[in-house]
Amino acid sequence: MRTPFVVGNWKMNLDRAGSEALARGVAAKSAGIKGVNVGICPPFPYLLTVHAQLAGSSVQLGVQNLYCEAKGAFTGEVSPAMALDCGCTWAILGHSERRLVIGENDALINKKVKTALAAGLKVILCIGETLEQRQANKTEAVVEAQLTGSLEGITADPAKLVLAYEPVWAIGTGVVATPDQAEAVHLFIRKWLSKRYSAAISEQMIIQYGGSVNPGNAATLMAQPNVDGLLVGGASLKADDFAAIVASAQPVKT
Repeated sequence: MRTPFVVGNWKMNLDRAGSEALARGVAAKSAGIKGVNVGICPPFPYLLTVHAQLAGSSVQLGVQNLYCEAKGAFTGEVSPAMALDCGCTWAILGHSERRLVIGENDALINKKVKTALAAGLKVILCIGETLEQRQANKTEAVVEAQLTGSLEGITADPAKLVLAYEPVWAIGTGVVATPDQAEAVHLFIRKWLSKRYSAAISEQMIIQYGGSVNPGNAATLMAQPNVDGLLVGGASLKADDFAAIVASAQPVKT
């Protein structure tokens, strides 16, 4: 049985006081929820603040992005070692906002994944199609290309790698993929893993869904056989909403 994994991606939101309060709230409200792994990814400047609030809890800390070098003259970038030093165990890489807004491609994301894994961080690798690509019936082709490029030369270890399917057209729009749409792509990804790696890896790999997840739709999404977790954006900025989403994952997978 794959243990559900729910992660809050705070993106570029909150200040130090808000981050501290939210982290404290998430830690407290997650304490009684069993059978679900929980993580939060605050902005870089507040990693240490958030880490201090998570002391003694089971909530895991992650970063929203990393650079593909261990150190050097890369102004404005953050290395895996720095993230580890701040208490992080996870890194979100390949998020659609990094791909589309910043212009990252699969080759760069592949380097980032390799660097993060080599440093000892675990990775949440994001893939997903735009509305235009879905309307052109290119969803599977796009997802396969992103998986192939981003994981080139990488041995997929389910203990160190999580995949997150996030349809770009559903991120921050209020539009969520239907449970059937999400399940169809998750099943496609699982079959791809089986062909590319092995049936065992495919069965063990956690595949999250991300895209306008909220307390109202989380349980229905988590009820799908191949949806193993959620990557939550806006709804993770309120401790009560995020706790409700985490709780919704509990009865389905335990």
